[in-house]
Amino acid sequence: MAGRLDSRPTEDEVRLFAFQVWSYKQGEVVSLLIHLGSRLGLFAALADGGPMSAAELATRTGYHERWVLEWLRAMGAARLLDWHEDGRFELPAAGAAVLVDETESLFYAGGAFGPPLDPTLVDDVAEAFRTGLGFSFDRQGVAGIHRTEHMLGPWTRLALVPRILPALEGVVGKLEGGARVADVGCGAGLAVLAIAQHFPATEVHGFDISAHAVARARQLAGQQRAHNVVIHHAGAASLPKEPTFDLVLTLDCLHDMTRPTEAIAAIRRAIKDDGTWLIKDIRCAPEPRDNLSNPMAALMYGFSITSCMASALSEPGGAGLGTLGLHPQLLEELVRAAGFTRFSVHDFDEPANLYYEVRP
Repeated sequence: MAGRLDSRPTEDEVRLFAFQVWSYKQGEVVSLLIHLGSRLGLFAALADGGPMSAAELATRTGYHERWVLEWLRAMGAARLLDWHEDGRFELPAAGAAVLVDETESLFYAGGAFGPPLDPTLVDDVAEAFRTGLGFSFDRQGVAGIHRTEHMLGPWTRLALVPRILPALEGVVGKLEGGARVADVGCGAGLAVLAIAQHFPATEVHGFDISAHAVARARQLAGQQRAHNVVIHHAGAASLPKEPTFDLVLTLDCLHDMTRPTEAIAAIRRAIKDDGTWLIKDIRCAPEPRDNLSNPMAALMYGFSITSCMASALSEPGGAGLGTLGLHPQLLEELVRAAGFTRFSVHDFDEPANLYYEVRP
């Protein structure tokens, strides 16, 4: 430590480092304001109305003008709104695609911004550093499944059925004719319901160990009157012990599991000999330092500490892969060790994910 103190930084170096640190604090505050803009419908009102003054936006939304004005100024300062010289503010078209359009835009991100973490959850994260044990996904409460649902919703609606499934050899034909599908780690059941809706002759089973996820999936299935959907409050260990499913999905969840090798073995037993396993997982490199090429790497490692790795270490002996821990080489090694013989990678130019087509 003395050596570092002896090599005195220049004032410019200190200023630059301080700016970098405070930039992250700014991001924390702006994140809350984005959440409020989505939650209160402020972005949606701006998307419909062109440039607006605070008074006009307050009238349109029914909120207090002074609070609306300060929020507009903050979003203008964050360069998320165009701040015009006449004092009006405008959400650009790209901003509407990212912050408002949950139905048609694959880049929708508004649902990723929630209120600050529960302080008791932060206490649990700190305790995990001492004990080594994390906590289950359900520890995040209903907010966790709500955030995940809205983050994955646009992709599920716009990419899974029209783009991803047709890239898998022979899968769409089976689904059209009537197949059996298992979504392991189904969350709120968005993929389950998308497949069930588009392929009514197919029976789709969702499995998840999260009580919050299962409750939401069953609620959505009931709302859509999905006759061909069954939601199980269970994990991969509860899959049938004999070949049952034509298609198995694990979408952005394998790295979260405490014992992914056991889950992979269970999937191998439950999949038919001519079946297909679709894996969606985070794009990452075998050498952790190489992940720095991803401009969102710090965010990914942060998610890992507060969610993914925490879940994967929620039981003694958990694998603890983390958000950026399941790279293609490791995944291929694991699935081949379980008895799968065919492994191919699909890259759909998604910044965050790769897709894997795995067969017995």
